Parts: sequence; structure tokens; C-alpha cells
Amino acid sequence: MENKKINIAFFDAKQYDIESFNEINVKYNFNIKYFNFHLTQDNILLTQGYDALVVFVNDTINSEMNGKLKEFGIRLIALRSSGFNNIDLKSALNKLTVVRVPAYSPNAIAEHTIALMLTLNRKIHRAYFRTRDSNFTLNGLLGFDMYGKTVGVIGSGRIGKVLMKILKGFGMNLLVNDKYPDENFSAETGARYVSLDEIYRFSDIISLNCPLTTETEYMINSSSIAAMKKGVMLINTGRGKLIKTADLVEGLKSGQIGSAGLDVYEEESQFFFEDLSDRVLADDVLARLLSFNNVIITSHQGFFTREALYNIAETTLKNIDDFFSGRKLENEVCYNCPN
Repeated sequence: MENKKINIAFFDAKQYDIESFNEINVKYNFNIKYFNFHLTQDNILLTQGYDALVVFVNDTINSEMNGKLKEFGIRLIALRSSGFNNIDLKSALNKLTVVRVPAYSPNAIAEHTIALMLTLNRKIHRAYFRTRDSNFTLNGLLGFDMYGKTVGVIGSGRIGKVLMKILKGFGMNLLVNDKYPDENFSAETGARYVSLDEIYRFSDIISLNCPLTTETEYMINSSSIAAMKKGVMLINTGRGKLIKTADLVEGLKSGQIGSAGLDVYEEESQFFFEDLSDRVLADDVLARLLSFNNVIITSHQGFFTREALYNIAETTLKNIDDFFSGRKLENEVCYNCPN
């Protein structure tokens, strides 16, 4: 099929998206219309006349919208992300094909996870503001050696494995939990596959690197927090709803959670990737989290490297090209299909 005939509606487009996709699109020559806002039920009419849709993590597509997209002639939904929980896959079945980018840069997210750990441990964020005020005291900045400490990694996919290899270089003890243990990786790195209970009981640092499923939703709650080692550092670069945020706040207030680094938040779709600096923050829980000096929140920034943006654009456009050329789809996701 002649590529220039394929029209693509691209939602939630930021300038960096436009630049990376335009660079890669030179070899595909698709007709891409960029919209700088999210796809919603109110603006879904804009998809009429297009063949494919490119969306990001905060574009939620429910059953009714899937029906409308099919009616308007959309044949393919291309997620430019690895997660796909924002799409109602059940209602898309037999109507629309859905593809994703399963791994754009495991290194980017693993390295961001490390950055959160080191910043929290050595209080870099506090030291930065203190020295800018010519305050060079060390009070309140005490950290700990990561060497010899125990880190629990929940999820040993591509990101989790890269993360553990880096942490092994720090001389840390590696505990890992995954539904599908990789014994070869365990033998190679010395990481021990253990139960979640052991992760909670023995880890000085816990990192969440697992997907959001019905089994993992709110896995970090008042009960699991109570089972953790007092003063544990909790890092989440996975999905916001892995943590019940209200329970996290209580854990921070009691000191059960010693510090937290969050690159995701359960209600992030209302806030992340947007400039809200001229407004009052309406989310009381997020505002409370931001008030803790032992909490660092980044706005889903873990993926954000030049290499990752290139890989996202390359894989997304290749997915689209494969679909309209009739080739096998390596990155298709569907309801009740192995992904």
C-alpha cells in the first residue's frame, strides 16, 4: 500500500514528539496530523477521515470510543508506550487492532530509578536548594552506604534486569520477585527469587518494575507497608496504581516508609506532562505528597532520553507500516492474547 495515502491522527503531541516522529517519518512518508491535546469522547469526531490513531498513556479509550473509532474508519490504534491499560482491549476485539512499543529503552528507566535512589539517599535535592542559599551545613543530609544493603526488585523484565545489573555493581544484595522467574539471570547475577513477603521483610530499598494487572493493582497498601522493614525506601517507576497513595502517605507520616521516589502516580493523567504552575493543585493527596521533604516526584520522566524518543518513533511507525503492508505484527496486544 502506498504509504502517503495513510492518514494518522496523533494525539497529545509535544514538541519533542513532533521532532522525533518527523525525523523517522522521512522514510515512511505517512500523513501525520498532530493534535496537542488528549483524545477524549468530546473530541473523538476529529478522528474521522484517518486510518490510524497514535496515542500516549494519558489518552483513555473506552468501549464507547472504540465503537466510534471503528465507525469513523480507524483501523489501527498505535500506542507509543509499553503500557496498554488505558485501552479497553475487550471492546476493541474484532473491531480495531492495537499495537504498542514494548521496550523503547530499558536503560533509560533503570537509570532514572537509580537517580531517584541516589538523590533520596544522599539528599541531593535538599542540598541543591540549601547551597544556593549559601547554607553549607550538613545537618539533615545524612545518607547510607548502598554497598552491602539489600534491594528488592519486583518485576524482572527488561527494565528490572538492567536495574539489578547496575545495583550489583554497587555491591548490593539482590532479591527479586516475578511470576516467571529467570533462573539463568539468577545464576548470572546472584539475584535470588523470593516471595513478596521476603521482599517486604528484608529489603532496605524496594523498586517496583512490574506491569499493572488485576493482580498487581494496589499491591503496595497499608497491609504490605506494615510488613516492610521500618524506614524502607520505596521507588516506583512502573505504574501509578501499583501503590495506594493514601496508604503511602500514612506510611510516610508514621516513618514506616523512610523515603519515596515516584515517577508515576495513580491519578497522573490529570496532571503529568502539563504545565499547571499557574493554578492551585486540586489533588489533595498529590499536594500532601509534595509537602514531604523525603519524597521526590518526577512526572513520568523515566523514559525521557534522546535514545528512547528515537526508539518510540521508530517502533511506532514500523508497527503502522507493518499493519498496512499486511506483515506480521510483532507488537500487537489484544484481549486474552499473550503479550
